Amino acid sequence: MGKAMLLAAAGVALAWSGAAQAQRYGATITRTTHGIPHIVAKDWRGAGYGVGYAYAQDNLCMIAEEFATVAGERSLHFGAKGSATLGFQSVDNLSSDLFFRSAIDVPALRRGAKAQGAAALALTAGWVAGYNRYLKDLGPERVPAECRGKAWVRAITADDMLRLNEKQMLLASSLNFAPAIANAVPPGVEPPTKTRAAMPDPAKFEVASNGWAFGGDVTANGKGMVIGNPHFPWAGPSRFWQMHVTIPGKMDTAGVGIAGSPFPTLGFNRDIAWTHTVTAARHFTLYQLALDPNDPTAYLVDGKSEKMGAKTVTVPMPDGAAPVTRTLYSTRFGAVIVIPQAMANWSKATAFAMRDANAANQRGIGTWVRIATARNVGEVRAAVTETLGIPWVNTIVADRHGDALHADVTAVPNVSAEKAKACATPLSPVVARTAILLDGSKSACAWDAAAGTAVAGLMPASDQAVQARRDYVANMNDSYWLSNADHPHRVLSPILGEAEKAVSLRTRSGFIETRALIAGGKVDHARAKAITFANKSHAGELAFKPLLALCAGKAEVADACAALAKWDGRFELDSRGAWLFDRFWMKVARLPGLWAVPFDAKDPIHTPRDLVTSGETGDKLIAALKAAAEEVTKAGIALDARWGDVAFAQRITDRIPIHGGDGALGVLNVQMMVPAQGGVTPRHGSSYVQVVGFDDAGPVADTILSYSQSPDPQSPWYGDQTRMYSAKQWVRFPFTPAQIAAAKVGEAVTIKE
Repeated sequence: MGKAMLLAAAGVALAWSGAAQAQRYGATITRTTHGIPHIVAKDWRGAGYGVGYAYAQDNLCMIAEEFATVAGERSLHFGAKGSATLGFQSVDNLSSDLFFRSAIDVPALRRGAKAQGAAALALTAGWVAGYNRYLKDLGPERVPAECRGKAWVRAITADDMLRLNEKQMLLASSLNFAPAIANAVPPGVEPPTKTRAAMPDPAKFEVASNGWAFGGDVTANGKGMVIGNPHFPWAGPSRFWQMHVTIPGKMDTAGVGIAGSPFPTLGFNRDIAWTHTVTAARHFTLYQLALDPNDPTAYLVDGKSEKMGAKTVTVPMPDGAAPVTRTLYSTRFGAVIVIPQAMANWSKATAFAMRDANAANQRGIGTWVRIATARNVGEVRAAVTETLGIPWVNTIVADRHGDALHADVTAVPNVSAEKAKACATPLSPVVARTAILLDGSKSACAWDAAAGTAVAGLMPASDQAVQARRDYVANMNDSYWLSNADHPHRVLSPILGEAEKAVSLRTRSGFIETRALIAGGKVDHARAKAITFANKSHAGELAFKPLLALCAGKAEVADACAALAKWDGRFELDSRGAWLFDRFWMKVARLPGLWAVPFDAKDPIHTPRDLVTSGETGDKLIAALKAAAEEVTKAGIALDARWGDVAFAQRITDRIPIHGGDGALGVLNVQMMVPAQGGVTPRHGSSYVQVVGFDDAGPVADTILSYSQSPDPQSPWYGDQTRMYSAKQWVRFPFTPAQIAAAKVGEAVTIKE
């Protein structure tokens, strides 16, 4: 494909932004050890150009497939009966295509993008041009074998980027309802596919994280420090990718982004460091609709009939087959959904809808530009609270001045506790664990409009949680209520998460370790890195000794008990019996009556506790241990196997042992495993880990990207950092020109057009 054709492809979609099609782009890309690109450009569009080019070098096949997904073209390229991973579920390709073709409103996204300002537009335009330039430079014959000759490897436009960004915004909301939206049809109509839509389970919301910001009162040099440990997927478009972007006088920021990020959205600059954790807030509400008795595609609001919106969606099919055409429906309360498992059926009398606070949220990129260029915690706070553009993550930040901040401020429906109670339906308690269900027959149950919010119906930042301190703030995915264990937040709307309720073992472990860290002396890099990869299991600390006492002398679990006795309570490479305890704990963690001391809101970090080992509970614990031993043995794994022999990441012929364990076990260094040949391998878990502080010259950052920079087996950056992670080694991130020159790999590349 020629240069003119590529520029035209990008320019057609850029016309809506007011950008001239003849814009020029230029950037210099210098790679340092581990493939980290340092992009230097004179302007915003040049920065995006360099990032798009370098990202495509490392991720071409993966990102090209993702563009096909968000365009609703999976059925065309991969077959209607194939599957895609959307959010945290596998969805058939036809349902995926129907969802994206119905849920994404490109004209609305264009309008939202234009409102984000010149920098955001230029970065996106540059990314598109850089991606397309790499395709041209590569040529069809040098496309990686995995996707060589595939029609879905193509030049992209700005609209492709808008679709991709929208998918990322919807990750904690609509994306998890994709099958429920795609297969919602009126009574008597056959649904498009046989996919069984399920209510998203918060317990399976695997994209999680730990984050700490330490203030100057507790650090060794009186400056701020951040520990960031996002638990994100090891494969696919949500993989993090490291970069350093410099625009003299405008941006000098390093860190990571996920697919399509034209600059770091988690990382550090000369003055601040920040990380994100998935918030416990809910970014959507469900509505129960009373239907017009004469028309199942009309619903009653305050007694008046209102016709549903109907959108005809056409999905192209492969091999010249006729396209599939379906009609999907929407209401003033969002898209109609059907989830039989949750009794959310579409009958002649009732239907259900979902309204998403992140639909058409293009504010995120503008918000992250402000964060990435912020000079202090106050500027980050202003960016987050003024835009309400952060979609579904907490923001945890510290600066060189020693200030620290936790802001659980996102795009959240403005639904108070009083409204949630007044607008509840009989079915609301059934789905309460997952969603707030409101009565759609009353207009008063719409989201409240508050003055000054970026979008009507969003909860203002003043009603969300912000805590600024000089000691520390932290979050491990529990609610805003505890960001400092000694200073709980006041209780807010339940849509922001549960307050004064039991927190996870990982949260408890996080605060116990934080208290011990501070009590042990001033926080520095070495001690911060040690807490990050300590690999302790808080479940083991609570249950291990009582369990050993219980199983002693019981013949039916003698071998399991002997194997467990060798466990050190951690998930280190040399920890023996760790997988046996993991399998046991997953069977008993939610057992009623497990703890003798119940949860106490006045002592949330140490309750519940004291494992019950007597009576029926004790019998169930022994039965679970026996079942766990049988499961481990059946998989061909020794009961006392070393964790490093069980858990591994395959990199071509290398089997790299992986430390860390499941967060449900109270392990801070999370690795959520799935079965693999002869053991287990990470699916989600510790990904881009950073410990960032400051000296008088700028940031001092120790980082590691657990799964390495590129998913391409032919890349030299496919497994190098994975081996370092296995050995608990860190990369001192090269930030200054001198540091970059010293760590340079190969020659710098300058690209222009």
